[in-house]
Amino acid sequence: MKLTGKEKVSYGLGAVGKDMVYMLSASYILYYYQDILGVQAYIMGIILLAARVFDAFNDPIMGVLVAKTRTRWGKFRPWLLVGTILNAVILYFMFAAPPALDGAGMVAYAAVFYVLWGVTYTMMDIPYWSMIPAFTEGGKEREGLSTLARSCAGVGSALITILTMKCVPAMGKIGQVAETSAKEVERLGFQRFALVIAALFVVFITICCWNIKEKSTVNVEAPSVGQMFKTLLQNDQAMTVVITIVLVNCAIYITSNLVIYFFKYDFGGTDWNNSYVLFNTFGGAIQILSMMILYPLVRKVFSTTKVFFLSFISAIAGYLTLLLLAFVNMSSVFLLFIPGFFIFAAHGLLTVLTTVFLANTVDYGELKNKRRDESVIFSMQTFVVKLASGVAALIASICLSVFKLSDDTEAAVTNVAGSSVVGLRMTMTVIPIVGLIVAAFYFRKKFLLTDEKVEEIAAQLKENKKGKV
Repeated sequence: MKLTGKEKVSYGLGAVGKDMVYMLSASYILYYYQDILGVQAYIMGIILLAARVFDAFNDPIMGVLVAKTRTRWGKFRPWLLVGTILNAVILYFMFAAPPALDGAGMVAYAAVFYVLWGVTYTMMDIPYWSMIPAFTEGGKEREGLSTLARSCAGVGSALITILTMKCVPAMGKIGQVAETSAKEVERLGFQRFALVIAALFVVFITICCWNIKEKSTVNVEAPSVGQMFKTLLQNDQAMTVVITIVLVNCAIYITSNLVIYFFKYDFGGTDWNNSYVLFNTFGGAIQILSMMILYPLVRKVFSTTKVFFLSFISAIAGYLTLLLLAFVNMSSVFLLFIPGFFIFAAHGLLTVLTTVFLANTVDYGELKNKRRDESVIFSMQTFVVKLASGVAALIASICLSVFKLSDDTEAAVTNVAGSSVVGLRMTMTVIPIVGLIVAAFYFRKKFLLTDEKVEEIAAQLKENKKGKV
């Protein structure tokens, strides 16, 4: 039975909610604890990366737990709903740190709640993406839903990109006197904004759980942790995709972590926040349009692999243009729209494609290994995305520490040393370019699942199932 419009909309809403939460954490946790609460940048970088190392053990185990679950509501929805509620609560407290804590206390608070946030996010993210093969029939339907979900996820990310630094100051000023410091306004603003996002997250996922049901199950014995790692190593295409995701997302997240510092300390000026919001609004709109409109258009003309490489070219061209403009002419934020267009458009396309590719590796693994391990494979997506954000945050924090871009004072905003500015520019452009080039070459050498190959595998699996009837 084909997916209904209600099912598609409900699943898409779930993606909007969960990626709003993810982007708030990925893009602003470093800024919140470092610039607002005073935790040293390199300490935050270590915390963020250490949490991702912990996820190396937590995420695969979560995949196994999901695979072993059997309830009247299916094996995915219970984890999805419970994980969402817990993650929403943790998100609020993560952005509601008591300002009275001393240095060590604040570090401990940040570490504990960020680790808990990662654990509870995994609890809902793995079943969310693992549901795709369980209620789609493969081929165009699966690609269509994957595209829709990633597009909606991109909408969620873009909304956070657009709204956060517009809403945070406004919400922070509610009930405050005119003399309230800028830091205190931002602290209160983030706390209140996080509460709103957490509430929307729960509402959207509840709608998703209510309207989405598994349409097929594959009766296989759930794998042990040892079997799971063995399966992943045997599924060379899944490993190819997840390694590519790590490299691509590292490049993207380095930029997303540093762009607020770029506007604050490099582009500068007393009106830097408005320029930052304007740039993010443009970029978020481009990202949404690239997923909702550009991807379907180019997909009619090019194969998925060709679109993938076109995205790499677009992103690299954008970073090179940004680097050139940074050294030549930053007189207007509108000039930055040029590289922003290429980078955000590429981000949107790559976001959709990596999920499509990973979903296809489930069928490939079933044909090759005689197992259908969607939870296991999609647990790797959750892990590698968070790993990439952790590595990117560490690189960004090292940049901030080395180039002394962490003092939130008017003097720092207006008189940052030239060498610090150059270091910031190079970190947020050159390192991502290198990462994207490595990812493109690795993917080209290892990836085998072309459109033709995917159709061939789907046909073979269908034939195999007929033979067992």
